[in-house]
Amino acid sequence: MSLLELAAPSILLDAIVIGAMLVYAPFLVVAYGRVQVGYDLGAPRALFEKLPDYAKRATWAHQNSFETFILFAAASFMAYLTEQDSVLAIGASVAFVIGRFFYSIFYILDVPIGRSLMFVISSSGTAILFILSLISVNNF
Repeated sequence: MSLLELAAPSILLDAIVIGAMLVYAPFLVVAYGRVQVGYDLGAPRALFEKLPDYAKRATWAHQNSFETFILFAAASFMAYLTEQDSVLAIGASVAFVIGRFFYSIFYILDVPIGRSLMFVISSSGTAILFILSLISVNNF
């Protein structure tokens, strides 16, 4: 058993934790925007139209992060349960985390091509984990 095989389960689970934290990272930018315009505890969602553009984009990045994280967590758990320990599986989980990190940055900075590229990279990581797991349990 190689060091890579020993590390794979840990990397798959660590990527889920980091991915969950990345869901909330853009919200820190939203919070800063809310402070700038005067946060209203009575109507926090009504404040959206008053937010600066970067904070609006951070809100959208935050919302998209929820959508992609749900699929990634399922794919990563499947990979963990089917004992995926290949370089491809580890690379896919790391690609998701790195892709999502830069996705939010590019979204907030309004770099559409970078955002789209990071979406494709992170979504590919999720798809690879699903595929590897399904191949494993279906004995293809």
